[in-house]
Amino acid sequence: MSSDGRVIPVPTPETQHYWDGAKAGELRLQRCTDCGHIYFPPRPFCPTCGSRAVEVFTASGRGRLFSYVINHLPSPGFTPPFAIAVVELEEGPRLMSNIVGCPQTPEALQIDMPLEVTFERLTDEITLPQFKPAT
Repeated sequence: MSSDGRVIPVPTPETQHYWDGAKAGELRLQRCTDCGHIYFPPRPFCPTCGSRAVEVFTASGRGRLFSYVINHLPSPGFTPPFAIAVVELEEGPRLMSNIVGCPQTPEALQIDMPLEVTFERLTDEITLPQFKPAT
C-alpha cells in the first residue's frame, strides 16, 4: 500500500511490460501477430485465436469516454468525488481508469468525449495510466 492507503499493483511476468511502459510514459498494449487482434489486459496468448505469437507495442494514448461512475464515498488514496471510467482506446481495447484534469461532474464528463493518457507516479516502480480530456 502507498502512504495514502491506496493499493499498489504488483507486476507479474505477464504484465511487467505494461508497468515498464507506464513508468516510461507509454501506454503499451499487445497485438496477436497471427490474427491482428489488439487486446487488454496483458496476457501471454491472444484471447481471440489462442495464439502465443503476440507482440507488445506502444499505443497512441488516445481514446474516448465509454462509460463512468462518479464515486462520492471515501476511498483510500482518493478525494471524493472522483470518476471511475471505462476508456475505449483508439486501437480498440477498453480499460478501466480514472479521469483527471476536469471537474468530476456529469456536465464535464460526457460520453464519447476525447481523452488522452497521462501518468501518475505512485512509487519508484509503479506509475498508473490515467486519462484527461484531450487538448
